[in-house]
Amino acid sequence: MAPPERRRRSTQRDIAQRTGVSQATVSLVISGGAASTQIAESTRRAVLAAADEMGYTANVAARSLKGGRNRLLGLYTFESVFPTDQRDFYYPFLLGVEEEAARQGYDLLLFSSTGTDRDAARFGPRDAAASGAPAAERSIYVGGSNRLKIADGCVLLGRNVRREELSALVREDFPFVFVGRREVDDAELSYVAADYVAATGALVAELARLGHRRILYLRALEDSEPTRDREEGYRRGLAEAGIVPDEALIRTLADPADLSIERVEEWIGGLGITALLVEPTEDDRLTEALATMAGTRRVRFPADCSLALLGDPPCWTPELRDWTRFSLPRAQMAGQAVRVLIELLDQESHEPRQLTVPCAYVPGDSIGPVPAHRVPAHRVGLRPGVGTEPESDGRPVT
Repeated sequence: MAPPERRRRSTQRDIAQRTGVSQATVSLVISGGAASTQIAESTRRAVLAAADEMGYTANVAARSLKGGRNRLLGLYTFESVFPTDQRDFYYPFLLGVEEEAARQGYDLLLFSSTGTDRDAARFGPRDAAASGAPAAERSIYVGGSNRLKIADGCVLLGRNVRREELSALVREDFPFVFVGRREVDDAELSYVAADYVAATGALVAELARLGHRRILYLRALEDSEPTRDREEGYRRGLAEAGIVPDEALIRTLADPADLSIERVEEWIGGLGITALLVEPTEDDRLTEALATMAGTRRVRFPADCSLALLGDPPCWTPELRDWTRFSLPRAQMAGQAVRVLIELLDQESHEPRQLTVPCAYVPGDSIGPVPAHRVPAHRVGLRPGVGTEPESDGRPVT
């Protein structure tokens, strides 16, 4: 797919040509200083209207800097990152951006604009709108103009994005880097993402090494890029272990509260699973559900069933269960995003850059060999020609 034509940033010279006045007049009007009172009111209004239509935002600090740089980097979040139930998840991202920006000699500007109904009509709802997102949604283009232009470039963060706004940023040739893999239909984006594919595949490989063949994958409801990457890693891991995929073992977790001990017992008895992979949420509901299950002792992890998380449990503290998992290098991802953004600023053209960062395996204490009282796992799900056992007919293991 050919990338869309990029639109360069509007300048004061562009506004002057649009309105038929001198660039000096435009500069006086934009600056808003005392000298601007010398400009006729009709001219002033025409200049401001043109600036708004062309998406121009004054770069006030750039006047005194060689090369037109503010040395200001923006940080824009598509949702609030400070609520109690998400604080621990987002904190390393914020810390990584702040530390790397300071290391590179840049100041940091946090954007948190809330959009209007008109903005939603223009750019569409954000990704989470169908899953109960609050009515007040954040928007980069508040009032129709790109407020991020106050900064030289911007790091973007958040799960519930407005895809049309990302496309608009590309068309404007505004430099930005997303923390996490994000895609739009009409453009290539720059991002720094966790390597969910390799990390999930490695967890499947470890379970297969321990003898597991009936591994249930519990995916998130949203069909986001991180979820798709995890599923790809799950399927790759099965294929590399010689295990025939069973679509009945890929389930969607609409609400973390649905992850109950009764449900796990059904999967063990009805589907014959010996291991469970769970995609974590960004709030503490999953942590609470896991703690409730672990406290019942009806199903022991890993004595009766192995369980691993495809990422960090949110709001995790050392006194909680040390679930087997992989850990996202959140601060490292954020710092790398800042470095990539600065590299983009130094380039004549902002060609997209896409990097993945390896995740760290955390052994924890919740996976182990297939329980001795279960049917040997190597008899189930092997692809013909792999090993000596025939392929399973797909019926539940009892």
